[in-house]
Amino acid sequence: MTWSLKRQIIYIAILLAIFFMFGFMMISPYLNKLPTCEDNKQNGNETGVDCGGSCSKACTFEVDKVSVLWSRTFEVIPGRYNAVAYLENHNKNAAIYKIKYKFRFSDKDNIYIGKKEGETYIPPSGKFAIFEAGIGVGNSVPVYTSFEFTETPVWQTISEDKLNQLKVLVSDIKLENQTTSPHLSAVVKNNSLFTIPEVSVVALLYDDNGNVASASRTYLDVLNGGDTKNIDFTWPEPISGNIIAKEIIPMYNVFLAKLK
Repeated sequence: MTWSLKRQIIYIAILLAIFFMFGFMMISPYLNKLPTCEDNKQNGNETGVDCGGSCSKACTFEVDKVSVLWSRTFEVIPGRYNAVAYLENHNKNAAIYKIKYKFRFSDKDNIYIGKKEGETYIPPSGKFAIFEAGIGVGNSVPVYTSFEFTETPVWQTISEDKLNQLKVLVSDIKLENQTTSPHLSAVVKNNSLFTIPEVSVVALLYDDNGNVASASRTYLDVLNGGDTKNIDFTWPEPISGNIIAKEIIPMYNVFLAKLK
């Protein structure tokens, strides 16, 4: 082998080594890429594809479905109704940031007369209400009301520390003038350091048979940490029946509650 040939082989070997080094540097990040919750793979400590384990997204097979306990309409004035769905989330540490739903209404002959669609959040652990106000269905009277979610839920886990701190308390519930101009008042307190925006407060009135006789809703733009607010509900028409219990449900998106 001549010296010139040896020198060419050495040059080629050096060039190949350089190309190999640069190639390795380019592909090594992909070869050694750490698992993430957004790589469309089940890896790391995930219990499903990009869910469970240390991921904020909860796997669908690890959570229970939300139960629809009942759904009804309540006449406010002739031709106008409030629709309420009363539900229960059985998952202590899981909630939904946003999900679409639909109410459907039928008359006494179970003939479809209308629908109302919307979007809501689902709070963790417990019973809650979805409220739609001022629904009109023409000259028909809604007797049967159904409720359903219309898209696949995306569950997110909430830290126990946040859940243990977030406390919204209701007290001093009073109903007056039931047979003339009904007025319900209460006091809501944010017993935490979290600032909670867009609080929707739903009131349910129960008669002596345990049935909901009427429902209403009011809003608080924001409930700062430690704040106490007076809230009021009114009805344009008298409420019939013997009201023996009042339930007030503060509704807020747990994902929007922030420490400030």
